[in-house]
Amino acid sequence: MVEKYTSSNGVRIILESMPAVRSVTIGIWIKTGSRNETSHNNGISHFLEHMFFKGTKTRSAQDIAEAFDSIGGQINAFTSKEYTCFYAKVLDTHKEFALEVLADMFFESTFDEDEMEREKKVVYEEIKMCEDTPDDIVHDLLAEAAYGEHPLGYPILGTEKQLASFHQKQLQQYVEDHYTPDHVVVSVAGNVSSEFIHNIDAYFGSFTRNASAEEAIIKPVFLQEAIYRSKDTEQAHLCLGYKGYEVGDKLLYPLSIMNNVLGGSMSSRLFQEVREKKGLAYSVFSYHAAFIDDGLLTIYAGTGKDQLGQLEEVIYSTLRHFVEQGLTEKELRNSKEQIKGNLMLGLESTNSRMSRNGRNELLLQRHRSLDDLIVEIDSITNLQVTEVIQNVLMQQPSQALIAPEDTRK
Repeated sequence: MVEKYTSSNGVRIILESMPAVRSVTIGIWIKTGSRNETSHNNGISHFLEHMFFKGTKTRSAQDIAEAFDSIGGQINAFTSKEYTCFYAKVLDTHKEFALEVLADMFFESTFDEDEMEREKKVVYEEIKMCEDTPDDIVHDLLAEAAYGEHPLGYPILGTEKQLASFHQKQLQQYVEDHYTPDHVVVSVAGNVSSEFIHNIDAYFGSFTRNASAEEAIIKPVFLQEAIYRSKDTEQAHLCLGYKGYEVGDKLLYPLSIMNNVLGGSMSSRLFQEVREKKGLAYSVFSYHAAFIDDGLLTIYAGTGKDQLGQLEEVIYSTLRHFVEQGLTEKELRNSKEQIKGNLMLGLESTNSRMSRNGRNELLLQRHRSLDDLIVEIDSITNLQVTEVIQNVLMQQPSQALIAPEDTRK
């Protein structure tokens, strides 16, 4: 059972007890990511994620690392388009210590100038590493093709130019403006009782920060642009993007079934047609990303540059057939079982429970039981999925391509 408590300052605490395990995962979720940035500070959310590990008033960066190594725990963080999360997984006997260190990082990080300059070099290397991985960077290009100059089109890592401009006061101001109590959720899952809520409230329940200006979240306009980048690669990397559904939309589960049949599994149509029957790609898949007011269905495949035209023909032929004939009852039945299985198996760890609850609270402010979700998935009809197929795949897609040369010309 998921318990929710709202502190007097607006911080929300979500706790799910899992008595059968011996671990506890604690996550601090902040509703800010690259979407909340501008063209002048793109990448600051991700850089801040790094800097919270670089020392507090009482702990050095090495002290923070050793704090978790010394108890056999794990600490990590990630930044997305719309949120940032810091989390730690420890044995249940060390949960109070883990909470104290996380709170120290959250409230007492100094963003030391010398540490900033060193960490900029680390993030430079992360950007370069991404640039050297075309099957990663092509997804950033697709976001740009789909959303243009809207912040959803920005890369999460930012650029080297913007990274070089960041300074201590800028980071401190960004924290003041965005790491406000109403944007913070602390999610805990594992062998922990309700009393632990009081421990969390003692750290997070009284801090005050008020954004200097009310932030306007602008709904994106979905573009149907095509971006091509020439790069000396062995393969051509292709992404197609279709306008999807936002977080909380009632058609998200029918969309999940559609995606599963299209390219979300080894038995999917794209995998079978592109890889198994034609041998055109080692990697081919589709996935859907839901944002607070939009969504993006992405199809990816990588192939030899001389086979790019053939790859596109097979992909578009598969999509046309899917639109015209829909999915079979067998595909519907199998896909439901796959989604239910993935959902249930994915919730067996404290990490996944913490993540599910944190994200749901941050973006939806509601929590549904696993049984309710199973009932909803079982109730999905072929007609609902067909409606989604028609709505999504009959559009003109956005497109991104990385290749040595565009052989389709």
